[in-house]
Amino acid sequence: MLKTYRIHTLAVALCATGVFLASRPVAAADPDLREVTNKGIHYLSTAQGEDGSISPRIGVGPTALAMFALLRNGRPVSDPVVAKGLAYLEKSVQPDGGIYQPGSPVASYETCVAVLCFQEANKNGQYDKLIKKADGYVRGVQWDQRNGKDESDFNYGGAGYKPNSRPDLSNTSFMIDALKAAGAGADDEALKRAQVFVSRCQNLESVHNTTPLASKVNDGGFYYALTVEQKGDKGGPQGGLRSYGAMTYSGLKSLLYAGVKKDDPRVKAAVAWIQKHYDLKNNPGMGDAGLYYYYHTFGKSLSAMEVDQFEDDKGVKHDWRKELTAELASRQKPDGSWVNSNRQWMENDPNLATSFALLALSYCQPK
Repeated sequence: MLKTYRIHTLAVALCATGVFLASRPVAAADPDLREVTNKGIHYLSTAQGEDGSISPRIGVGPTALAMFALLRNGRPVSDPVVAKGLAYLEKSVQPDGGIYQPGSPVASYETCVAVLCFQEANKNGQYDKLIKKADGYVRGVQWDQRNGKDESDFNYGGAGYKPNSRPDLSNTSFMIDALKAAGAGADDEALKRAQVFVSRCQNLESVHNTTPLASKVNDGGFYYALTVEQKGDKGGPQGGLRSYGAMTYSGLKSLLYAGVKKDDPRVKAAVAWIQKHYDLKNNPGMGDAGLYYYYHTFGKSLSAMEVDQFEDDKGVKHDWRKELTAELASRQKPDGSWVNSNRQWMENDPNLATSFALLALSYCQPK
């Protein structure tokens, strides 16, 4: 999102093969998960405006995230809250296929999240045309030959908050999610280009990353963008960019969704970083900044890894679904919401933080 959504927001890592997008009713076998999720759903239902929006002062992104979270946690399209939210989003569809309000500084991000939401709701094909047009818009924001960029440009294959804005890993991750949701397969050229950019955001020197930053830290983790422009991407002692949790999980998920195999050195290096920094109390490298975005990318990425137990570098095996559920339960407010006392990336907005928390919980359903 703007710095608003960085949704590192908004924003945001945000979930997207057809398998992972399927709606899952909350499992009765896990009463803690059911209770925590239902309280969060109730809170979001009370936060909706008369026009169907959620926190509209910061654009359509929060509404798309909230409706996506409700749908993934079993609410049907016919649910009054979901129906009103989807209607609000439909009114934001623009002639170019994007889903945003005119003048939005985060139009690309908002469109990608909305695609995820509409695809989750698209059980009878009622949103086929909308999704197809939005897919065309999403493809148009990627940096590639169409806007004069070739693979020699370090930003090639990435996407930013709006067309022609500097690409970053968070927005590129959501672009990949949206492309997958709209039906892109592993051989899709847009996903292949995205894989190039994602690889260049990894602290790993290889044939896939020959940028000046590649060898500076070389720990296998990921950073937000190839420039030191924001608080999350502080330089390390070697002059590179430090890796941190939300982006490393986003990078790992993005590589997998873009067709990179689990035995690829890039995936192995990312997993090794996560094993060393496995943490549910903090966003590793960032403390409590962007914590709920982190929980979302944590759940989404480990689900994409298709592992029930995740073993850290000390040999401890973690039932990550139960641990994530328990951590979120401990942070839930009496009214069912979540909120971050750290104002960075707008997570002090309980509607945004609650949407991320519910999306994280949607990956905790027992398999």
